[in-house]
Amino acid sequence: MTPLAHFLALPVRAYRLVFSPWVGFNCRYQPTCSAYALEALEKHGALRGTWLAMRRIGRCHPLGGDGYDPVPDEPQDK
Repeated sequence: MTPLAHFLALPVRAYRLVFSPWVGFNCRYQPTCSAYALEALEKHGALRGTWLAMRRIGRCHPLGGDGYDPVPDEPQDK
């Protein structure tokens, strides 16, 4: 994980430590949104990982979908 991605993961880790036990398990997707954000930052770095996490959180609403939604792999055209 890049240093910037590591820094951006701190608020997610804080959420998981402090607020997640109080909120309970209410995520519509698997893996949970916080686990998705951490994995996206680890796989794709700070910029793309943050973008993927924001898109995922944006889809988490009553009219959104649910189910298994893994972090996409890196594009093959690199």
